[in-house]
Amino acid sequence: MTTPKQNFLPESAPFSGDRRLRVEALLGELSRDEQIWLSGYLAAAGMSGAAVAAEVKPTMVLYGSESGNAEGCAAGLSAAIKAKGWPVRLVNMADCMVKDLSREKRVLVVVSTWGEGDPPEPATRFFTELCADSAPRLEGLEFAVFGLGDSSYADFCECGKVVDRRLEALGAKRLLPRVDADVDYEGPFDAWKAAVLEMLEPSVGGAVVEVTEPIVTAKPAIEYGKKRPFPAAVKALVRLSGRGSAKNTCHLELSLEGSGMAYKPGDVLGVLPRNSPAMVEEMLALVGLSGEEPVAVGEEQLPLQAALESKFDITALGLPIVKKVAELTANADLLAELEEPALAGFKEWMKGRELRDLLQRFPVRGVTAEAFVGILRKMPPRLYSIASSLRSHPGEVHLTVGAVYYETHGRRREGVCSTYLCDRIREGGVVDVYTHANKNFFLPEDPGTPIIMVGPGTGIAPFRAFVEERAATGAKGRNWLFFGEQHFNEDFLYQLEWQDYLKSGVLTRMDVAFSRDTDQKIYVQHRMLEKAADLYAWLQEGAYFYVCGDAARMAKDVHEALLQIHREQGGLSEAQAEEAISALQKAKRYQKDVY
Repeated sequence: MTTPKQNFLPESAPFSGDRRLRVEALLGELSRDEQIWLSGYLAAAGMSGAAVAAEVKPTMVLYGSESGNAEGCAAGLSAAIKAKGWPVRLVNMADCMVKDLSREKRVLVVVSTWGEGDPPEPATRFFTELCADSAPRLEGLEFAVFGLGDSSYADFCECGKVVDRRLEALGAKRLLPRVDADVDYEGPFDAWKAAVLEMLEPSVGGAVVEVTEPIVTAKPAIEYGKKRPFPAAVKALVRLSGRGSAKNTCHLELSLEGSGMAYKPGDVLGVLPRNSPAMVEEMLALVGLSGEEPVAVGEEQLPLQAALESKFDITALGLPIVKKVAELTANADLLAELEEPALAGFKEWMKGRELRDLLQRFPVRGVTAEAFVGILRKMPPRLYSIASSLRSHPGEVHLTVGAVYYETHGRRREGVCSTYLCDRIREGGVVDVYTHANKNFFLPEDPGTPIIMVGPGTGIAPFRAFVEERAATGAKGRNWLFFGEQHFNEDFLYQLEWQDYLKSGVLTRMDVAFSRDTDQKIYVQHRMLEKAADLYAWLQEGAYFYVCGDAARMAKDVHEALLQIHREQGGLSEAQAEEAISALQKAKRYQKDVY
């Protein structure tokens, strides 16, 4: 009796004729272990590592990212889908036209919200197209959305909400409920990713061959990063602002020796700050706790005071925290504020206030330490543009930090991380840090390409790194810097360094604007307009244009100046100028690092 021949390939397999017979014959000669090894090898080589007996619906993982967190999540999701042997594409919103979605079957969106409800800079065009009346119908599309945000802002995860609403309005089918994640997003993302993979599984027919794990090289004994920051020793701390300055701007030099971490010009440094002791004491007094009570922080047990100093955000005030306080205390007055029509007025009250203001108005007393920390979110890291080139300063990373002080509602406020670095850290101290790649802000690949840099205030930081790098590598491209601050004598950050670069020719030209030294305030955008002809000529010659600093005002004013220069110097209409700027952005020749 003859054993019937086993068919290894499904009818849908892209083989025919003699080729199909040869593949079937080869698979039939392999043992199960050999089949598994071959499957794993093909997966590691970027090919399908699973034999799937039915067509798998292709998936687009679409991301919009400013600092890189959303991009990292999207890349992880894409890798997990690919490891299953399913077709997947990872796409940046900067490279995606909304009309292209009409040709997709499934899209998984990971998008962050920047500032007061704004989309990430690279995703601006995508959002404009998505919200336009001319956006295409998307009845054949399935989708799910994961949003990243910061609950201390009123428009928490607004961009994720916009994408979720618009895709549904355009006829697409929602596969999973939207998830809105706070700054501590890793846990919620892992849960969402697991739900996505489970949801995708039933759409795959037939048997999937088990794939062995690919061989990977051994990791270092200690791998430093966001989850395990490196304790960097402070080698130098220098105040850059003069004695008469209204500002407190500092230069910090941190050691990375032994960390194994590296960075490129344009990258950022994540800093884990510590709350001020005075703020911790005030918080303990408000809730009537001593600070000695033990609390669980992950797998650690810490005294409450130590936990409040370094593990939790005790200043930011957002609706998620307010709701937790209301649930914890069952305070009828606070619960009433969270209902319409009172809610709109309460949101106005929250603006410019902190958690301590809420606890003074609605006291939290008689609760356990564990219950109290349960309403707090974890301390989020702060990202600072790196102000040094690793080639120029091996084993070091430099920062330019402006301490933030302000007053609202009759109370002095302070920036948590900026005052930690400028006021409370000393040389010889230790700061927990990690490096973070900024894929949206980088030098041109061609060292001969000219660059134009606009960096008022602490926005000068990445351009110090750019110029140092170009000096260290002997890059021949011309370098033009615009810098602005309040006073020439008190606020000219790194003045001697710039003068040396100008003398050596590394810095081709520099234009400055000191707004408080003249009767009429002059800013960097005014200097740009004064030099409009030359600036336009540089751009026509292929120059890259960079902006770093305040997103709310400065970056918008610089953008408008750039549009005006294109209209006047290029003889373009408003629409043509906007199209020219959009082309610069798409070519990565107009880059922003704004905050």
